[in-house]
Amino acid sequence: MNQAVRGVLSIARGVLDELELEVVLAQVLEASRELTGARYAALGVLDESRTELAEFMTLGLSDAARQRIGPLPTGHGVLGELIRNPAPLRLDDVGSHPHSFGFPVGHPAMRSFLGVPIIAAGEPYGNLYLTDKQDAERFTKEDEEAVIVLAEFAGVAIDHARRYTRSEEARTELQQSVAAFEATVEIARALGGETDLSTILELVAKRGRALVSARALVIELLRDGQLVVAAGAGSVPEGLIGQTISLEDTVAASAMRTRQSQRLTDELNRSRFEQHGLGRFGLHAQDALVVPLIFRSQVYGALVAIDRLSGGPQFSAEQRRLLEAFAASAATGVATASSAAAERRRQAIAATEAERTRWARELHDETLQGMANLRVVLSAAQRSGKAELMSRAIADGIAQLETDIAGLRSLITDLRPAALDQLGTEAAIEAWADRLRRTGLEVDVSIELDYEQGHTSQRHIPELETALYRIVQEALTNATKHGNAHRAVVEVTEDQREIHVLVRDDGSGFDPSKGTEGFGLLGMRERVELLEGRLTVHSAPGRGTTVAADLPVRRFADYAAAETEAVTGRRRG
Repeated sequence: MNQAVRGVLSIARGVLDELELEVVLAQVLEASRELTGARYAALGVLDESRTELAEFMTLGLSDAARQRIGPLPTGHGVLGELIRNPAPLRLDDVGSHPHSFGFPVGHPAMRSFLGVPIIAAGEPYGNLYLTDKQDAERFTKEDEEAVIVLAEFAGVAIDHARRYTRSEEARTELQQSVAAFEATVEIARALGGETDLSTILELVAKRGRALVSARALVIELLRDGQLVVAAGAGSVPEGLIGQTISLEDTVAASAMRTRQSQRLTDELNRSRFEQHGLGRFGLHAQDALVVPLIFRSQVYGALVAIDRLSGGPQFSAEQRRLLEAFAASAATGVATASSAAAERRRQAIAATEAERTRWARELHDETLQGMANLRVVLSAAQRSGKAELMSRAIADGIAQLETDIAGLRSLITDLRPAALDQLGTEAAIEAWADRLRRTGLEVDVSIELDYEQGHTSQRHIPELETALYRIVQEALTNATKHGNAHRAVVEVTEDQREIHVLVRDDGSGFDPSKGTEGFGLLGMRERVELLEGRLTVHSAPGRGTTVAADLPVRRFADYAAAETEAVTGRRRG
């Protein structure tokens, strides 16, 4: 085996070890020059029609020389001869060939020439061009044979690299599709739980950003004819979340109106983004994908992905498709969460109206009717003019007034018990339990709260104390009013982080799956959600009911300090 063959095999092994197509082409170009001693080497890659050169790589020319030459060749003259007739071509003087076009101005002079086609997977892929052998006047037959062998190895390596590239692209596409599916499933799971709109928006922002490898992702929601920056993830300027933007002349408005994704590569969109949209608030972008959130023909807003991190900043067509598919699922989540929030507001209003109706009914049926009866009795006694009837009427009136006063006190206690403000949560709950005991309900109460037991001098915030009292009040009221319970147990305990409330009764219970929750349970849920706690209700027909709530500990001093800090921060801003 001569030295040339050994050199070809050594170089070929290195070429075959590579998987990146660009690296393979560069190594083939370098190897061909090394094997032949050529001063200049070039590799032309054919276009899809295989009639012209789509790429042209050179070796041996300086940057200045390439700039002087001007546009790269596309396959005319001698270069085109190998495209028309893919066979080795060796010339002593390239300028003497009948198809020679000559060299452009600024091109270095070249004489000896060797051209060899590269065949990959049985089809022409490109050509190797070598000129000006440095240690001789012409390229030899051995040079030609060595480059032919190298071109054969190059064809195998190029086909291998292309297959690898396609498999990598397919793997990447599959990974992105799986990521999109996982993001969709995660949103669906979140919707299945007790989450609010802000939780859904935060999840959508984080998962959407990760899906397309964006520097930032912002969610703009349509509210009252304006855009509200509702959530964001990644490099989002401080203070951006919560800002309101006029809908007019924004990229999001264009996306929502056309129901199609928009890009900042459009100069009009870039101007809209910077002058009327998020750019006004310090969110700068080289590229952005603005995708509308549409569910059942209703537009809810838009997702705005800013600058691709991996291989960016421009987003690819595949990433646009991924974000559009993700936006469809996200829109479902936003619409469902918005509907749930609206339904909660409707139920809260209904609960308030029902409570007002109850107060009005009790005032009318008991207090006002009692006073009306008192008026009739006193008026009759006055008309009779008899002292005995007048004395009896006054006695009956006093008794009626005492009854009405007791009724009014009971109603006032229902609204806000004085014991809750004056003595604390434990005293208020015990007082309510005593009232129910007088009606025949056996109530066992166990309360262990740090403030009531003297372990701390700081009371809980008023909202928390009220919630504790109302949860117990509503649970015991439901036990007697709806469950006909004979016995109930109340347990309230506190640890360093949470207060735990448990109310069990032996009443008739109910089936929670049938949506039989009354306004009492709705009120409990509203209070617990406002305090960022958890509420669970377990019941079954004939098996009683258990109400459990876990509420974060919030003491008045900590609450006041937090409020002061928030006010100070707003003033600084």
